[in-house]
Amino acid sequence: MNLMVAVDERWGIGKDGDLLRRISTDMKRFRAMTTGNVLILGRKTLESFPNKKPLPNREHIVLTQNLGYQAEGVTLCHSIEELPQLLKGFGDKEVFVAGGGSVYEQLLPLCEKAYVTKIHDTYPADTFFPNLDELPEWEIVDEGEALEDEGIKFSFVLYQKKR
Repeated sequence: MNLMVAVDERWGIGKDGDLLRRISTDMKRFRAMTTGNVLILGRKTLESFPNKKPLPNREHIVLTQNLGYQAEGVTLCHSIEELPQLLKGFGDKEVFVAGGGSVYEQLLPLCEKAYVTKIHDTYPADTFFPNLDELPEWEIVDEGEALEDEGIKFSFVLYQKKR
């Protein structure tokens, strides 16, 4: 299992239920990497998508404690313990954790790679991702050059769990 996240310099990821910044280049990368694969996300993240619908050409597993929650076109999961059994049904598709904050926190220990878009700025945030630079079990294995999209500077950084 892998994850994808965009963070600012303080590892902030969101404010008021939305992303800190929408970066077209990052969105295209997300789409390219996740199309044909499986996304694991929380209910609030699903509801932040256009029309509160799953993204096209991907399988979605939505984590929610609300047993009465219903959403079209997704597989619901009500506990982390259920997840491994659910994932068996998706064969060898790549699995990406896609947020939000509590889902990242719960599933980070199960992930092998973290595809991090590091935004070279800070923004007001109320949701944060664990600082992988401070976690001894994670290391940078690839760091792309600094890019810029509509005035926003960022880099793609690949972290991997140490073996």
